[in-house]
This record gives sequence, structure tokens and C-alpha cells, in this order.
Amino acid sequence: MIDKLASLPHEAADTLARPFAGFLKIEAAAGALLFLAVLLALGLANSPWHRVFLDFWETRIGLTFGSWDFSRSLRHWVNDGLMTLFFFVLSLELKREIVLGELRNPRQVALPLAGAVGGMVVPVAMYLALMSGESGLHGWGTVMATDTAFVIGCLALFGNRVPPTLRLFLLSLAIFDDVGAILVVALGYGEALNWSALGLGLLGIGVVASASRFGVRSVPVYSLLGVGIWLSVDASGVHATISGVILGLMTPTRVWVSDARLRGILGRLLAHPAGEHWSGDTTERHDLLQAGTAVTESVSPVERLEMILHPWVGFAIMPIFALANTGIMFQGADFQQTVTLAVIAGLVLGKPIGVLGFSWLAVRSGIAVLAPGLSWPFIVAGSFLAGIGFTMSLFIAGLAFDATMLNAAKLGILSGSAFAATIGTLILLQLTRLETRT
Repeated sequence: MIDKLASLPHEAADTLARPFAGFLKIEAAAGALLFLAVLLALGLANSPWHRVFLDFWETRIGLTFGSWDFSRSLRHWVNDGLMTLFFFVLSLELKREIVLGELRNPRQVALPLAGAVGGMVVPVAMYLALMSGESGLHGWGTVMATDTAFVIGCLALFGNRVPPTLRLFLLSLAIFDDVGAILVVALGYGEALNWSALGLGLLGIGVVASASRFGVRSVPVYSLLGVGIWLSVDASGVHATISGVILGLMTPTRVWVSDARLRGILGRLLAHPAGEHWSGDTTERHDLLQAGTAVTESVSPVERLEMILHPWVGFAIMPIFALANTGIMFQGADFQQTVTLAVIAGLVLGKPIGVLGFSWLAVRSGIAVLAPGLSWPFIVAGSFLAGIGFTMSLFIAGLAFDATMLNAAKLGILSGSAFAATIGTLILLQLTRLETRT
């Protein structure tokens, strides 16, 4: 029997907190919440309160001093501010998987990378071909990315009936997709460059690198530097969310306190006699505080920040983004518009063709290998699920299209993502049924 004193004390609030914490650990739940946010946004946008709902996101918030105006619409703060944290966490996940996780093997990382490249190139080519001569040609970035939360949510419907390697393949592919998309946003959908502001942003990145090298570990210090970098990049004309990608990739994966040192510090703490002597300016209290720091610093900054921020991104930022960007009025919606059809074609046809084709070429050429348990039929299903663009597609659409085309583009994104999700889910349903029978 485990000694009760060897665990943290139990409080009444834990009865509620622990099940909730378990819910947060289920990544697919973020997809379910995102789906509910989409339904709510669509419902409000097509209700008698649609004008109030849509105007709410245009409310300007910020600071104004004389002629100096630093105010943005609420939608801008969501899309450029909160989404920076989304890309920061995305970069943390990418770096953790490559340095510490399953993607340390170059031939294993080559498969989702090849699929991601194909899943960007082919849909874009299809979109450009269909939009040739049209005014919305600049919106080609809308068909590039894959929505992680919805994809994992679809896989969660099948539990352990789908191979874990399929989840890893699609998760890695979605991360590569999103990083590629945000680089495209930064380079292709920015404004005229302000070199002074850009220089300040680069200086801030240099300060972060120097602080890390000198051993600064204070989260508030890096948070303050991160805000300064975001403000500089935002003023530079480069899309501000790129700062989240850069800072995420710069986050260290090395722990500060080794396992041997942690055991030594905890051993010294446990050597003190039992009793209530942890307060005051005592050796015992000093050892207790040092042990707390050692426990925290025995986990790498990448993993620690991801554990802290991921629930906030999945269960707060993403639903807010959905509410701010999926308010489409169906009155007057027209599926015959070229941009709507081009987006649907890019997501439903271009994505699976690109992902499957480039993955097959990578394996055929020997650059990549299929992970154990991952078969081509499952990759076919996954390639259709990769056509769920949603988050990044809506994000880029808001930058690429003017008000006259944005609603049509959003209609294509929602419809294309729904078609891709349905086809991929039906293929998985058939595959899991066949495996169950055998």
C-alpha cells in the first residue's frame, strides 16, 4: 500500500479538479469544443442578432495618445495576438517531437514532411489553375494547412482501432503544414516593411538568445521580451504571428537540473527530521524551496511551457478564434462562385492527392519509411482528413480576401473541410470494420 504521506494532500476541490484535468488531457476534446464554437458562430450570424454579433468583433480596443493610435479591432487582437500563442505552442510541439520525440529518426520525419509538402503544393496548384484570371488569385494560401484539433477529433472517434502511428503521421503533417502556412503569411500577406521596427524585433530575438545562453530562466522576463518582439514585428509590416513560431523554435529542450542532481537535492530534503519546521529563515525552508525549483527545472522548458499553454490554446484561444471568424450569413450564399469551388477542390481533391502522392514518392525513393502499423489504406484515409483546413484557412482568408469575396471563401473552407472530414471518416470506418472482422 502506498504511503499517503508520499503524495500531495487531498482537498475537496480536487474532486472536481481532477476529472476536469483529465478532460483537458484528452486532445480530441479541443476539436469537439471547436466544433461547438463553429455551430454557435453560424447560429448567431444567421439569427435576428446577427448584426450585434458581427459588429462586436469590429469593436476597437487599444490606446490612443493624441495623433498616436495603437488600437485594433477585437478580431485583429484575436487573429494577430491570441493566435501568436497558438503558433508558439505549435512550434514547441514541433521542436519537442523532432528533438525529444518520435521524429528524431530522419527517415521517420521524412514521411510526414513529404506529405506536408505535397499537401501544400498540389492544392495551391489546383487553386491557381481554377482561379486563373479571377480577382481572388491571391488567396491561394487558404488551401495549404491542416487543422490539428479537428483531425485528431476525427481519429478519436475510433479509439485504439486506428494505429497510433497514423495519429503521429497526421499530427506531424499538420504541424509542418501550419508552420509552412505561417511562413507564407509572413512573406506573402504582410504589408510594406518598416525596417526600423523589424530591426527592433530582430534585436529582441537576439536578446532572447543571449539571455538563454547566459542562463536566464525567468518566465516573466521572456514573456516581457516576447511582448516587445511581437509589438515590433506587428509594426514592421511582417505578420506578427511569425514571432510565435520563432520564439517557440528557440525554446530550449535541455533540462537545467539533471536526474542525478534532482535525486541529491530531494535526498537532502528528506534527510531532515519530520516536523513542522518549514517556515522562517531556516535551512529546512531553504532546502524546501530549492527542491521545488529543482523539480520544476528537471523538465525541459519546451515540455513545461507546452503543458501550461496547450490547454489554454485548445480550450480558450481556438474556440474564441472560431467565434470571431466563422460567422457566415447563409442568406445569399452561392456555391457557384469560383473562389468557393476552388477552395473546395483544393481541400477535398488537392490535399489527398498531394499528401498521398508525395508520401508514396518519398517511400518509393527510400527517403522515408512507413512506421510500424501504418499501411497505405490508412494513409489514404488520413490524406482526406488532412483536407480539414479550417483554422489556418480561415486565418489566411481573412488576410487575403476583401469583404466582397471573404464570405464566399469561408463558405468554401467550411464546406470543403466538412466534405474532407466525412470522406476520411467513412474510409476509416470501413477499414476498422474490416480489421475487426479479421
